[in-house]
Amino acid sequence: MKRSTIILAGCVFFHLAQSQNITGDWKGNLSVQGNEIPIVFHIKKDSADKLAATFDSPKQYAFNLPCSDITVSDSVVLWMKVLNGKYAGKLSADNKTLTGVWYQGAVSLPLTVFKTNDTATTASLKRPQTPKPPFNYAVEEVAFDNADRSVHFGGTFTVPVPDSNIRYIKAPTYRTVILISGSGQQDRDETIFGHKPFAVLADHLTRQGIAVLRIDDRGIGKTTGNFSRATTGDFAEDLAAAINFLKKRRDVDTGYIGLIGHSEGGMIAPMVASRRKDISYIVLLAGPGIPIINLMSDQVKAVYTSYNNSPATVKAGGELFRLFAKQVINSKDTAINKKVFTNIMEKWASATDKAVLEEMKLADTASRLKSINEQIAQLGSPWYNYFIRFKPADYLRKVACPVLALNGEKDIQVSAKPNLMAIKNAIVKSKATVKELPGLNHLFQHCQKCTVEEYGELKETFSPEVLGIISSWIKNIKK
Repeated sequence: MKRSTIILAGCVFFHLAQSQNITGDWKGNLSVQGNEIPIVFHIKKDSADKLAATFDSPKQYAFNLPCSDITVSDSVVLWMKVLNGKYAGKLSADNKTLTGVWYQGAVSLPLTVFKTNDTATTASLKRPQTPKPPFNYAVEEVAFDNADRSVHFGGTFTVPVPDSNIRYIKAPTYRTVILISGSGQQDRDETIFGHKPFAVLADHLTRQGIAVLRIDDRGIGKTTGNFSRATTGDFAEDLAAAINFLKKRRDVDTGYIGLIGHSEGGMIAPMVASRRKDISYIVLLAGPGIPIINLMSDQVKAVYTSYNNSPATVKAGGELFRLFAKQVINSKDTAINKKVFTNIMEKWASATDKAVLEEMKLADTASRLKSINEQIAQLGSPWYNYFIRFKPADYLRKVACPVLALNGEKDIQVSAKPNLMAIKNAIVKSKATVKELPGLNHLFQHCQKCTVEEYGELKETFSPEVLGIISSWIKNIKK
């Protein structure tokens, strides 16, 4: 999962005066409730010679989320409809500092970012696994529409090349998989900190004789649509359009179409497989098994732990999140009632130890009000309203095809043991193979510190052992 309390920015295009040079990598920190949240911009020119930027908040699992517009005068202003917010920064004379304010709903936070050569945050890090041509398989740019033509999809289809030494009676067809990205707006390669996990996975599978379709999410790359108003249910409908597209191709073995979902994609795959009989198998990579409210509560506690807070504060942070989340779940109205949230906060605060409140930076009314505004900015989005109510078991128990579920032992975003156990227990109509993989994080990298920030520091994009497990399992699936 890559959504978070302060959801941040992604792709943006704009024009600047020649004297203003903001291409490169920029890094700063938002201070939220006394905690420092690293923010990283990556700004470069695209193929049309326009400036394009991506924005990461690694501690909040937020990557490549969209900006809707930008204006440039004496300040650079990035507008973000997805947040109901913007960032406005003034560029220094030496072009090395942007000093400004982050606005989100009723929240305003100072944010200064500095040009950096920090290799842990730049997009120029060495990524030895990223596939490079020439390839021994065919690479095809593809496009298709959903049923009502409201979304036009762009993607890449990689397919093995027939063996020239074999005379075929008819053209061969191939087992085929669709890759489904995690939460947050992702391109077809699921690019994170210069890593391209889906490109690596597609390359491996295609070299093993398995065709692969990977697609840009709504509103990014060559896919149209409004990402900010979409929910996980909408993304499941997008996947249905991709399946229908594959079934019309002559090089696809329609009896062996499968789905591979990572993180939130591991929710979407069972949703679709539970409704369709033409899905032959699914692979869940760090897919949720427990109710999402429980999973998100675990994430909140992990964040507090990462800030070296006391056990009492970690517990209290999880409790406060659950109180707010339950209010969203139990409300018939998707609008967030600020008065109700204030009452929840004040009742919780009155029953919480003063030392814990001070450690959480919630000891005074003004700080608690600021926290409420931050929660409302997140919890009120259509995606979050759908997401927080989600119970994976409702769909997993209806899946009738074989399931492979993999989780890294060191995953702090989707904890391995409870989620794998829940998946195994929910699969009753088919066979589930579940594996907890030692020493791997949420991206299936071998990690040392095993923090979210370390994703960008590691050269490895995807564990070769896991790639082998996935391809071997798919090739052994029987009709």
